Amino acid sequence: MRNAETSLAGNTPTESARTEPGGAARNYIGTTGEARPGQGLDQRRLAGYLHDMIPGYRGPLSILQFEGGQSNPTYLLATPEAKYVLRRKPAGGLLKSAHAIDREFRVIKALGRVPGFPVPEALALCEDEGVIGSMFYVMRHVPGRIFWNCRMPDLRPEERAALYDSANEVLARLHTVDFAALGLESFGRPGNYLLRQISRWSKQYEATKTEEIPEFEKLIAWLPAAAPPEDGLSTLIHGDYSFHNMIVHPKEPRVVALLDWELSTIGHPFADLTYHLMEWYRPTGLDTRGTLRGADMPALGIPTLKEYVARYCERTGFRFSGNLGFYRAFNLFRVAAILHGIAGRINEGTATSSHAAEIVPLIRPLARAAWAEACEAGAQ
Repeated sequence: MRNAETSLAGNTPTESARTEPGGAARNYIGTTGEARPGQGLDQRRLAGYLHDMIPGYRGPLSILQFEGGQSNPTYLLATPEAKYVLRRKPAGGLLKSAHAIDREFRVIKALGRVPGFPVPEALALCEDEGVIGSMFYVMRHVPGRIFWNCRMPDLRPEERAALYDSANEVLARLHTVDFAALGLESFGRPGNYLLRQISRWSKQYEATKTEEIPEFEKLIAWLPAAAPPEDGLSTLIHGDYSFHNMIVHPKEPRVVALLDWELSTIGHPFADLTYHLMEWYRPTGLDTRGTLRGADMPALGIPTLKEYVARYCERTGFRFSGNLGFYRAFNLFRVAAILHGIAGRINEGTATSSHAAEIVPLIRPLARAAWAEACEAGAQ
């Protein structure tokens, strides 16, 4: 059973047909359905936990699973009086530091203390695997829309302009928050973020590969030496800042909640910014979210990449520096490595998304696109 009206994003419009070449973007995500095989929850035990841990909780409880959830399975918990969202670790063998549910909860809880910062209310973290079989946390449900297609075809140009500006403002606020004052000084290691990321995703590729991808091997060799020199700038970063992780107000073009903090840490803000900028430079046909590449930006009402970066710098006071070509190659490499890890879980039979198999054919083309960007940036 699929329910396009009850979702993480609240009354999200039904998913629309694909519109981009090569398997294009649906307009929205967030539909729910029955739990996928092997991913159901013990309703009785979970209801007892919620009753004990969440003030004002009253059953009966119904449970649906959200589509997506490539990394951490996500569920809608509904009662007659309230809705909640549960995120859990997946089953199967997990790579070190992956699926950090407790870290997600920690950063959402901390940012919830920043006046007006758009995160769901973090309610409870359960480290007792005996309740549903793995660690999980529960947050308040936030109604709204989640856009998958970065061109947002259902919006008017002025609405797109306002929503992109809202996303820009949220990212700038995140990168300028005093994370130490929030108790997050130990949330990550300041400095050398890019080199640590290159190492992390290189190791994930090595740990999950079933065959060699030449472009991956070249990138692993080139990226460390090409990384910009350390400049001492470290901020709280999201790690997967994209429209598919933002809940937009049900009727207004503004971000009301930022989701999926699994990759959040203390790192370099330009890595976070340029990952988000993939909306502009992502190659056509290599991501189901679509791309702004080749789009008529004035007609869409969306700022150019240069304009967007300038507005971000105005808000943060940062001066963007470094080889943009390196960041383009690095971020495409990172996405390809993340998808390669999902492919590894498919091979193990532990992939958590109903759409997981659709992304496997994208890995090699993404690696080739990343290497092409590296060559444009000076790789030999």
